[in-house]
Amino acid sequence: MHKAGDVVLGGLFEMNFFSTYSELSYTSEPQQPICHGFDVLGFKQAQTMAFAIDEINRNSNLLPNVTLGYNLYDNCNKLGIGFRAALSLTSGLEEQVILHETCVGTPPVLGIVGDDSSTRSIAISTVLGLYRVPMVSYFSTCSCLSDRQKFPSFFRTIPSDAFQVRAMIQILKHFGWTWAGLLISDNDYGLHAARSFQTDLGPSGGGCLAYLEILPEGDDPAELRRIVNVMKKSTAHVVIVFAHEGHIINLMEEVVRQNVTGLQWMASEAWSSSAMLQTPRLMPYLGGTLGIAIRRGEIPGLREFMLQIRPELHHNSNRNKMVNQFWEYTFQCRFAPPPEGWVEAGGALCTGHEDLENVETEFLDILNLRPEYNVYKAVYALAYALDDMLHCEPGRGPFNRNSCGNLQRLEPWQLVYYLEKVNFTTPFGDQVSFDENGDVLPIYDIMNWLWLPDRRIKIQNVGEVKKSAFKGEELTLDEDKIFWNFESKEPPQSVCSESCPPGTRMARKKGEPECCFDCIPCSEGKISNKTDSMECTSCPVDFWSSPQRDHCLPKKIDFLSYHEPLGICLTVTSLLGTFICAVVLGIFIYHRRTPIVRANNSELSFQLLLSLKLCFLCSLLFIGHPRQWTCQLRHAAFGISFVLCVSCILVKTMVVLAVFKASKPGGEASLKWFGAVQQRGTVLVLTSIQATICTAWLVSLSPAPHKNTQYHNDKIVYECVVGSTIGFAVLLGYIGLLAVLSFLLAFLARNLPDNFNEAKLITFSMLIFCAVWVAFVPAYISSPGKYADAVEVFAILASSFGLLVALFGPKCYIILLRPERNTKKAIMGRGNTKS
Repeated sequence: MHKAGDVVLGGLFEMNFFSTYSELSYTSEPQQPICHGFDVLGFKQAQTMAFAIDEINRNSNLLPNVTLGYNLYDNCNKLGIGFRAALSLTSGLEEQVILHETCVGTPPVLGIVGDDSSTRSIAISTVLGLYRVPMVSYFSTCSCLSDRQKFPSFFRTIPSDAFQVRAMIQILKHFGWTWAGLLISDNDYGLHAARSFQTDLGPSGGGCLAYLEILPEGDDPAELRRIVNVMKKSTAHVVIVFAHEGHIINLMEEVVRQNVTGLQWMASEAWSSSAMLQTPRLMPYLGGTLGIAIRRGEIPGLREFMLQIRPELHHNSNRNKMVNQFWEYTFQCRFAPPPEGWVEAGGALCTGHEDLENVETEFLDILNLRPEYNVYKAVYALAYALDDMLHCEPGRGPFNRNSCGNLQRLEPWQLVYYLEKVNFTTPFGDQVSFDENGDVLPIYDIMNWLWLPDRRIKIQNVGEVKKSAFKGEELTLDEDKIFWNFESKEPPQSVCSESCPPGTRMARKKGEPECCFDCIPCSEGKISNKTDSMECTSCPVDFWSSPQRDHCLPKKIDFLSYHEPLGICLTVTSLLGTFICAVVLGIFIYHRRTPIVRANNSELSFQLLLSLKLCFLCSLLFIGHPRQWTCQLRHAAFGISFVLCVSCILVKTMVVLAVFKASKPGGEASLKWFGAVQQRGTVLVLTSIQATICTAWLVSLSPAPHKNTQYHNDKIVYECVVGSTIGFAVLLGYIGLLAVLSFLLAFLARNLPDNFNEAKLITFSMLIFCAVWVAFVPAYISSPGKYADAVEVFAILASSFGLLVALFGPKCYIILLRPERNTKKAIMGRGNTKS
């Protein structure tokens, strides 16, 4: 089909499905192909190009004073024929191509609209790119054509398969389908799509391919049977098909034969609107299909233009040869006589006056213009580029020496320059411009195959996916409109492994895709608070994992508390000891003038009772929440109180020895060293030494509260660390030294007369004291946390009660129960009865 003009645009369209041979025979006399199997949609696309050029010629604002013409070829769905057609367009020689002649003047065609096949576009554009002849495809989607090094003059008004793949991945991600099968055709279209899926599916959508199968070119029953068996055995419920309808029809026959249902099909743009597959026989299987479709557009005036088509009654005119073939196909008639090789001849004779409006044909369907809309945009892109070039101001052009291009000496690469910068808006409102790879701003419609109750079939638009310069890729879906071909009428689940809930992490199964995994519970102290976590994260130091391992909880605080049974018992015991000391002190004060109180050094006894009261009270500092001041005070108070207590006992022992030594001849001089002042001074000096030790310890490295997380993972044990272990050891060692010294002196005085002998009581009390604190050391070291404090409190209370009972128990017994013994005579041993 051709039309003359000042500038001619070429076009390549699939107007017949088949030819008598598959490839061009390169002989000295090239054979003319005989094409058959009329494709009404390809003819419709060619007529859309003719309409667009006619519309441009009638537009006074676009290319004024320039008439566009066209030269349209049928590629017969064959590479060789399409390639030869492209060379015929660019050389201007239809019958043969002469490559040795120099091409001068205006090119035969300014640019080519086509081809519809990625494989043919790759072959043609590889050659045309050498001469920078612009080629604008309306249907070639292979992502490989975006390579500007290989295809420098290739443009397209249909999005690349790379974006189509990403659009499908977005749909998969939207519905949570992470496990899908992929069927592809064995050509550039399918193979490059498979490569894009394998590259993008994991990082973009977190999905995997359950299987990848290549559909056979022809009818191969054994291979198709094998592929369908793979689909049946797979756990994937979503099947993506990247192929043309010719590849799918044989597959669907095998699907029907094996009755494979329960699958959610996803269609690439090559078959998402295919009428060939929309049959009542296939819809039980293909119903609910979600497909990516070329953007639908509206072209005002196209239907009226198509209704003006009229056939030529004489076949000598090649101009309308395709129109005649369309007429015969539409009205099922034939022109007489049929031309040589006319395969479709048959039926009634065509008159040429048949009315197109009275016949139902998809040729006149202008409500679903998709490839035709891309053809329309391709023609306008070339026209706007040429218009921009003709509006160039001399001396301010973009070429050498600021020159401009002109129709008389037009170079193809000059139009390529303006095509790269073209930017216009269609009457439908879509913006058209090309990026650095020659790709148009991508936009796709999302289609859904609806099977109505009355068995009618409808393909409805349920959303779109597009890419904008500002917002990136956007998916819009109207889920309420989607028809799901399942009993539940809900989207299916298609996953290899169910999502791992919070509290678990994913662990990949060995030898399987990354979508197949086990869910491993997080270990103690670690959590995952979202679905499908790859790793469990550790809780902060002061937190611990919940039983469900999905969030962190503050660790329980553990210390020796006043509110727990152990703390209550120790507190009550401490207060009881303090009370008993107060009672004993009251008894001694009340009976201070009795012989037994006066004979046992009443002042030291009062000091000893006060120090024991302090010992009982200091144990309370070990109970309760550890704070800085309690940690510092507890050991200092404990150390000073016990040194004061033991010092009093030591001085009492020394006084006993001095008294009995003075009772012997020549021993009176020993008493002058143990007067009241000397006794007080000795106690003060011995206690001051301990105070000095405590002060040095607190100043150098004092005890402090500490959060210990080593004893229990789920608890924080608040404890007081001693700070300086040496300081603590010296404090205990000094107490032990005084206790041992008191014990030895008392042991030496054990054989003095019974009536006056307090040394035995001191010996027994110090034996208890030393035994308690010797047992304390290993028990304290081996006890964790609050139990170490409990051990120390127990040692304080046990030793204090031991001293209290051993030293003051017998005296209270005599004072309260045996007052007859509380006489000077009894104490001096002048009675008949021994105490």
